Amino acid sequence: MTTDTEPDPFPTLLVTLTGDDRPGVTSALFDAVAPTGAIVLDLEQVVVRGQLTLAVLLAPEGDGAGLRDLVEGVGERMGLAVSVVDGRGDNRRRRTGRAAVVLLGAPLRAEAVAAVSRSVADHGANIDRIRRLSRYPVTSLELDVSGADLPALRRELSLVAAQQQVDIAVAATGLARRGRRLVVMDVDSTLIQDEVIELLAQHAGRGAEVAAVTERAMAGELDFTQSLHARVATLAGLDASVLDEVRAAVRLTPGARTLVRTLKRLGFTVALVSGGFIEIVQPIADELGIDHARANRLEVVDGRLTGRVLGDVVDRQGKAVALREFAAAAGLPMARTVAIGDGANDLDMLGAAGLGIAFNAKPLVRAQADTSVTVPYLDTVLHLLGITREEIEEADDADGTPTPAPAVDHR
Repeated sequence: MTTDTEPDPFPTLLVTLTGDDRPGVTSALFDAVAPTGAIVLDLEQVVVRGQLTLAVLLAPEGDGAGLRDLVEGVGERMGLAVSVVDGRGDNRRRRTGRAAVVLLGAPLRAEAVAAVSRSVADHGANIDRIRRLSRYPVTSLELDVSGADLPALRRELSLVAAQQQVDIAVAATGLARRGRRLVVMDVDSTLIQDEVIELLAQHAGRGAEVAAVTERAMAGELDFTQSLHARVATLAGLDASVLDEVRAAVRLTPGARTLVRTLKRLGFTVALVSGGFIEIVQPIADELGIDHARANRLEVVDGRLTGRVLGDVVDRQGKAVALREFAAAAGLPMARTVAIGDGANDLDMLGAAGLGIAFNAKPLVRAQADTSVTVPYLDTVLHLLGITREEIEEADDADGTPTPAPAVDHR
């Protein structure tokens, strides 16, 4: 609304062209309007499966009647539908409370997208832009939202995620989403598919017994430190060579190499923090080029495991301490840290990080983490950080890294 003391906002035209994409549409439009002296205020273009939407906000010279005719002529020549809407002024200033909402599904059903968009609207926020981050092995979309209360929106969308059986992450956008970060991962059942203590216990003939204790400890039913000592005691007398055998048997989680490789390309600091054993964890870190590793150390005397660990146990509190120490060493505030884990002993670390991600985690952990990933691909974490599958593959192509074939393609 204007008053007598306020000048009228300058007139604008919002031009939208839609139809089959082809080379030269954008140049044809601007070649046509350039002689009019129109000023470009905003421009967005997107192509989805060969269908183009090109929108440009122009400030015309005069009343814009001639410009409208030129635009409609371009549409007619190129077989595109044209909309021209009169307006006043530039786009309104975006509201504060900006958030990036990332939605992952395998497959991603329309019902889930409807539920998320409805929840955002009910929250009083607005979806300003949407882009696809990946189409395999999961479909992921990033919604650029304004007018949000981040903690409240995160809580509301966590309910939607549970109801729709999809993964949803809500994070601050803008500069907070760019720049260097620290990413700290748990190891057992996160970076790797195995529980190392169980692999070791199998060599002692105690595998089933130890697996049952591990399950209860990860679910938060047992004190982790006590359970660790009890499980390690079953290893007493094993030849230390068993450590090499177990290391060779460990299986990385699908997407683990891609995740670490991409993070390192971005200049991120990557660390492992494990309630397992450094004898297994450190070689994995060295192989993947990971910056830091912290885990428990097994006592070995005369070439045999004694059934004890040396020094302080890396427990729930110890993992959070390690996260803070690694962040300080990297010169990063805690807001720029990401933690990934699956068990109850990861909860302090997940809570301390700027973004805590529960990866195929126990219900207790999913309920308390900022967000969760329930698909078995560790590199989907990259999409939660706003990185697209195309960007990952382009970087791999540039240095000759083979790109794995998609496990699932939801086209």
